[in-house]
Amino acid sequence: MEFKVNSKELEKLLGKIIPAVPTRTPMPILENFLFEVKDGLLTIYATDLEISLKSSLSIATEDNVKLVVPARLLNDIVRSLSDTTIHFKLTSNKKINLITDTGKYVISYLNPDEFPDIPSVTEDKDVKDINEVVINGVELKQAFEKTSFAMSKEEMRPAMMGTLFEFTDDGLRFVTTDGHRLVNMLKKNIKANFNQQYVVPERAVSVLLKILDEKDVKIYLTKSYVSFKLNDIELITRLIAQKYPDYNSVIPLENEFALKINTKDIHNSIKRMMLFSTSTTRRVKFSIKKESLEISAEDLDIGASGEEKVVCEYSGDDLEIGFNSAYVNDVLNHMSDNEEIIFKLHSPTKAVIIEPVVKKENQDLMMLLMPVRLNT
Repeated sequence: MEFKVNSKELEKLLGKIIPAVPTRTPMPILENFLFEVKDGLLTIYATDLEISLKSSLSIATEDNVKLVVPARLLNDIVRSLSDTTIHFKLTSNKKINLITDTGKYVISYLNPDEFPDIPSVTEDKDVKDINEVVINGVELKQAFEKTSFAMSKEEMRPAMMGTLFEFTDDGLRFVTTDGHRLVNMLKKNIKANFNQQYVVPERAVSVLLKILDEKDVKIYLTKSYVSFKLNDIELITRLIAQKYPDYNSVIPLENEFALKINTKDIHNSIKRMMLFSTSTTRRVKFSIKKESLEISAEDLDIGASGEEKVVCEYSGDDLEIGFNSAYVNDVLNHMSDNEEIIFKLHSPTKAVIIEPVVKKENQDLMMLLMPVRLNT
């Protein structure tokens, strides 16, 4: 059995699916690509059992075959080649000869029997209740960039280790939280003909961030899986099977004090105060008055402290409130494209809402930050 393929086309394809190949695994078979040649189409699969990626390209051959080849070795060989034609030739002793104009490279292959089945969301005739939606790749990537930082890393709360996709009459809502921070983004222009919640795991989100581009993405959702189909690549992941926490219950309704401030000014100040916050608590204190916000931090262990004043507009009672400086920094990093933001506050122990002063078209963005207790 033999076929030919352009090295640069193959390099592009392998580069897109190798993120699903695990670096460490108790199952060595997962460190391979599954090659399937069928009806003139080469489809290559990779999986770590949590996510699966597959992509195809047309080749000239009349043979049909399935085989398993070492992923990183093949990827490294193909990346090292200049623009050329690679002639794949299978031999009877489980070897593949990769022949170019100037070289010959021999690698081993395995039978495909042990390679795990890749779930197929759209082709599985047993799957019912498939919901479909089309989202522009840039919009989806931007939603992930704004929200993914707040996903939980604690395995004790699996539902929070993903991004909530909530399809509503108002649009598609993306929600992430780790119990300390919460991000709630509504995309009003993404409408679907169904109302449903799905929790997409962090691993799938991180891979999608690498492969999304300006092209539209077709998303197919079932009770157990979601498939993201880009032009020439498909990512399939199992959904997190647990119900997402009721995020609305932690969003305070009585935050009547408003602090309007320049995003860059407060961010620069926070970054400096992080130098002085204790490594254990990372605490930073906000002392808020009518026209100024004083930000201070102190590290008693090394006898260092800092304080700065930032001009602001504030309507409310004078207030002192503490935050984890790393969490504030994360929020401000993801608000940096807004010139001004508003902190909505109530008391030193209630969650704080942070929103852009000027809303982007078709988008509502809200971030929530839990305070930390100040020393009395």
